[in-house]
Amino acid sequence: MPDLSAEIANFLDSLRRENASPHTIRNYESDLRQFEAHITPPPLTEEVDLSMLRGWVSTLFKDKQMASGIRRKVASLRAFFRYEMRQGRTTTNPAKLLILPKLPKTLPKVPTAEQVNNLVDAVDNNDLDRPFPKRDRAMFEFLYGCGLRISELEGLNIEDIDTSENWILVRGKGRKERQVPYGSKAAEALTKWLPERKAPAAERAVFVNYRGGRIGARSIRKIVALYANLLAGDSSVHPHTLRHAYATHLLSDGADLRAIQELLGHAQLSTTQKYTQVALTDLLAVYDRSHPKAK
Repeated sequence: MPDLSAEIANFLDSLRRENASPHTIRNYESDLRQFEAHITPPPLTEEVDLSMLRGWVSTLFKDKQMASGIRRKVASLRAFFRYEMRQGRTTTNPAKLLILPKLPKTLPKVPTAEQVNNLVDAVDNNDLDRPFPKRDRAMFEFLYGCGLRISELEGLNIEDIDTSENWILVRGKGRKERQVPYGSKAAEALTKWLPERKAPAAERAVFVNYRGGRIGARSIRKIVALYANLLAGDSSVHPHTLRHAYATHLLSDGADLRAIQELLGHAQLSTTQKYTQVALTDLLAVYDRSHPKAK
């Protein structure tokens, strides 16, 4: 019977055959190989028990890993052992018995609509001497104007865009597809970027790097952070900040919560409901500043 190392490789191959996103596969590989390194030499899958898993999780706590990171690693283990059960390699999923650490109840920091619009508008209207300002402006417009995850922006292809109706086809988590509208600002930015896009005919990515290949998530993060720091003086802004802003600003302007759920591609409404808390927090802050009876 193959040992743990070989079975991890088989599991990752199965994800590739199922067309899982590269981002998902990278995370699974990172988490599972980290677990493998903790218990070398690799045992057989059926020899992995709850005490081994608890020992690894205990090490993560001692290393002061974030609760969200530990929860993701446990989720990776659970997915791996589900695969092993389907293959008949083991009869149990010991990772199901692991207790997940609680996440801190923190609300995402969301800039105002004015702050986001000022930042986005300034991306291609500055003297930063960036190589592809029109590309960068279009990326900001789609991150904020469509609420895309970074992996969704990275995976956007030319054929996914309906320029006649201003819709894009988005491939979200679990390869689930959804259609999202985009506005006139994003359309204008796209129109300016596409004539400058230099890529081989076989490359279908909307956003490419200087070599003409699909731009990666790490580069997108760096680009967003650079502009946010230089133009807004805020190094905390990242691509997901723009997604939070998209949802919060829609909700503040009266959009239905279930419509926002569909636009964001959330499987559960409870995930979307955190934006109601952000909106209420903003309203309370306005009340505290403005109402004569607040103090």
